Amino acid sequence: MRKGKVYLVGAGPGDPGLLTIRGKEVLEKAEVVIFDYLANEELLNFAPPGAERIYVGKKGGSHTLGQEAINALLVEKGRENVVVRLKGGDPFIFGRGGEEAQALVKNGITFEVVPGISAASAVPAYAGIPLSHRDFTATIAFITGHERADKDEGKSKIAWDKISTGAGTLVFFMGVKNLPEICRNLVQYGRPADSPVALIRWGATPMQQTVTGTLCDIVDKVKEANLQPPAIIIVGEVVKCRDELNWFERRPLFGRKIVITRAREQASGFRAELEELGAKCIEFPTIAIAPPPSWDPLDGAIRNLSQYDWTIFTSVNGVRFFMERLLAAGRDARDLKGVRLAAIGPKTAEALESVALRPDLVPSEYRAEAILDSLSEHNVRAKRFLMPRALAAREVLPEKLRERGAQVDIVPAYQTVLPEQDAHKIRALLTNCEIDCLTFTSSSTVSNFFALIANEDLQHCRDRMAVACIGPVTAETAAKFGLKTSIMPSEYTIRGLVGSIVSYFETH
Repeated sequence: MRKGKVYLVGAGPGDPGLLTIRGKEVLEKAEVVIFDYLANEELLNFAPPGAERIYVGKKGGSHTLGQEAINALLVEKGRENVVVRLKGGDPFIFGRGGEEAQALVKNGITFEVVPGISAASAVPAYAGIPLSHRDFTATIAFITGHERADKDEGKSKIAWDKISTGAGTLVFFMGVKNLPEICRNLVQYGRPADSPVALIRWGATPMQQTVTGTLCDIVDKVKEANLQPPAIIIVGEVVKCRDELNWFERRPLFGRKIVITRAREQASGFRAELEELGAKCIEFPTIAIAPPPSWDPLDGAIRNLSQYDWTIFTSVNGVRFFMERLLAAGRDARDLKGVRLAAIGPKTAEALESVALRPDLVPSEYRAEAILDSLSEHNVRAKRFLMPRALAAREVLPEKLRERGAQVDIVPAYQTVLPEQDAHKIRALLTNCEIDCLTFTSSSTVSNFFALIANEDLQHCRDRMAVACIGPVTAETAAKFGLKTSIMPSEYTIRGLVGSIVSYFETH
């Protein structure tokens, strides 16, 4: 009989980048993933597509499964499967990982513990609070703020008389609802009432919220801020460091919810730049890149490459599919000898350079009309141009070249299609005006967005939400759908768009 194994994996505090390398390795071979409320769901993308995913989250007293049922599930799945039990923070620090491991041992299930970065250390760090500092303290204590309900009446496992003054920094887990009792006990057993306190909700995520005060006023401040669980509580003089060291919440796009409509395979770089600046990115790809209906036109052009004077690439995708078909035909970059190359912008130029091809022409303004201006220095009459591009695209460039006497062969190298997409989540966010910025990187992303989203879905948020378009052509398409572009870079690139988004929100 095949034997399974259970990995108790710490998912870290919220930022998916804080997952350990070992955690990623075991997720990549998981057959079953059993995950908690506090484990970032983005981490599930590391698991194989066919892996079973089971949510067992516990949220504010509402439990999908009780702990005993979770233990039984781990035993059941762990007998014959590779199981990853994905838990927020570290599984052995207030994560009940010890109880789950004991259940596995009792039933003869092999297991391994993969420690995670604990919320106890990471969340304060993201709030600018070092748990230890030579100027303030050399001792730290981790304490539960929510003891199990079945403890003997009046017999707390927390020695308040010792812990209140026994450690310089106190870190309480899951203690928002018991905050008044925690503050009362600490003061009663000797902690000064003016001791600094911080509560950090959804730490290490763009939703992070921090409230600071003292033991005597923090309860009122938390109530005023309507701060809800989950949150970490830090008590100690180190909280004073936050004013100087608060790096995470000061990032220029911190907390801004930005929708990315770009194709999923092209969104990663754009998303990474925005998230580095603090944004909460919501991917809603409105286009997908697919092969053209037939390869025959492109394959035919590749067979006759020597007949062309110029090849113009208007996108990274055009370069990718062209090179794939070139290699599939048993050819390589040497077959482009004597053919001059034009790239519409720096990213397209980089795509060419990545396959050892250096473009002869990259215009200073990254759109089709600028290629025409740049070609004005060249005699194009009777010259033959090849344009491997999307099946549906603007006709400005080929038409103007033909007007100047050039021969232009347009061959579809790929096509953009409307992806299968569940729009319920994005509609809810729009209806509740929870989106700060919609981004569009092509006319196709705009038109396809409105194939998925009705204008009525935007009626409440249209005037409260910024619309960012990569260039004037995209902005013109947005205007046809009633969207006013509030952000557009002077340089029509992703980097330019990111910079313009930052500039906009610095003043809004």
